[in-house]
Amino acid sequence: MMFATIYLPNFCLQAATRHQPELCEQSVALIEEHERKPVVIQLNEAAENAGIRKGMTPSQALGRSLRVVIKVRAPTQEKSIQEILLHYAFTLSPFVEDTASGVCTVQFTNCCNLSEKVGRVIEQLAECEIRAQAAVAPTSDSSFLAAHLARAVLQIENPKEFLAPLPIETLAMAAT
Repeated sequence: MMFATIYLPNFCLQAATRHQPELCEQSVALIEEHERKPVVIQLNEAAENAGIRKGMTPSQALGRSLRVVIKVRAPTQEKSIQEILLHYAFTLSPFVEDTASGVCTVQFTNCCNLSEKVGRVIEQLAECEIRAQAAVAPTSDSSFLAAHLARAVLQIENPKEFLAPLPIETLAMAAT
């Protein structure tokens, strides 16, 4: 038995900017507008490179870079992307768990060509303007962690060998 985790990095930010490809190269920060004091909850690499960090207020973010685009969380788009993710996951196996926002876990009983099959789903998601990465592993936990480190699809056969050299910070990164 094997598991695959399909992970959509910066899920909420992806949902808010999905149909705005012109924002790909710009600094973008996402806020939850319904909070008493809205703060940045996700940001892209360009915003991070501009010195913007999670937890900053929009005015603090703008203080770091006047070019940052502040987007508001879009729950309807998040729901839509999650449904698309699950749709494609179910093309792999009938055993799919809606693990978290932007994450699903697939259990396989037939273990032939899994990286190739999961890779096709990653490509199909890309055609839908959804950036995803995935990992295939013997346990759901190791596939979850490896998916956060993948750059498309990563398959690991021995979780202990894979996990042993990783710094403990990697676990914290995967938990966020």
